[in-house]
Amino acid sequence: MDFDANVEHLRIAYWNMLMTGGPVLAVALAVGLVIGVLQAATSINEQTLSFVPKLVIVMLTMAVSSGFMLTTMSDYFTFVFESIASMD
Repeated sequence: MDFDANVEHLRIAYWNMLMTGGPVLAVALAVGLVIGVLQAATSINEQTLSFVPKLVIVMLTMAVSSGFMLTTMSDYFTFVFESIASMD
């Protein structure tokens, strides 16, 4: 396997990590930002107020996007195993 093929495999791997983890991380970031602004505006400094809603919304996001994540990762691993099988 030459250098360009290795770079292509890494590019595809990073893209799949971004596609599967990105939506969940973006939702967690957005919820944390909104809750942080609300806490700063109301001067309520309660840790559970930021943790529990973020946990619930992230879990809901993972539940909604789990089919997409599973399909994406299955396609990627099929590609990886086919690449390994085609090596000579």
